[in-house]
Amino acid sequence: MDFLLALERPPLVLGVDPRPELHGKDPVADIRRYALEAMEALAPGLCAVKFQLAFFEALGAEGVGLLLELAAAARVFGLPVIFDGKRGDVGSTARAYAEAYLVRFPGSALTVNPYLGLDALAPFLEAARAHGGALFVLAKTSNPGSGFLQDLPVEGRPLYLHLAEALARWEGDGEGFGRVGMVVGATYPEAVAGVRAVAPRAPLLLPGVGAQGGKPLRGPGLLNAASRALFYPGGRPDLEAALKAQAELLKALVE
Repeated sequence: MDFLLALERPPLVLGVDPRPELHGKDPVADIRRYALEAMEALAPGLCAVKFQLAFFEALGAEGVGLLLELAAAARVFGLPVIFDGKRGDVGSTARAYAEAYLVRFPGSALTVNPYLGLDALAPFLEAARAHGGALFVLAKTSNPGSGFLQDLPVEGRPLYLHLAEALARWEGDGEGFGRVGMVVGATYPEAVAGVRAVAPRAPLLLPGVGAQGGKPLRGPGLLNAASRALFYPGGRPDLEAALKAQAELLKALVE
């Protein structure tokens, strides 16, 4: 599986951020059951599933094991995987992160942090190109305080647009979408438009749809990510409600 095939699927990403307090006396077992059911049921209307690593790591060794199990299961359901870890480091550490998520899970994507410099992203890009994966580099994130650094004016434009231009140069002017994508919050549609204008070949992962107030956005290469609104509609595990929420989001995206 090549991650770029996700761009040919319905433009909706299921975010899996497991909350053990919603899953009874044996939370890991119940998260496993519900996540497997949700991925299988929702798969036809998804382009990918995004696992937020922090929520699995917070469950300890069982949670890490569950992450690996669910990532393997996603492949069985035909779903490309995005590991949302916002990783970033230099030298051998960056290569180790790339090995963990892009080499051991070929055809997957990883969110990465650019603020150590573009040289720190090089090992991730090398692994993505070699193993059919992709990167989603943090550009303009969905949280309200993102502007503190990301919107800093540099030569009359926000910093995130300078980053987007630099990343676009990595892919050049070829045809089709490249392997260097960016994270741009659906909560900032004007930023989505700005990044698309300077990086036409970049897939854009748009978190914040639903619970954070972001609206689904249409357009080539836009992957709308819904976590709480889709995985826990109504604030709890509810597969029937998840299917209804998916239908509403897809209606806004593809009809």
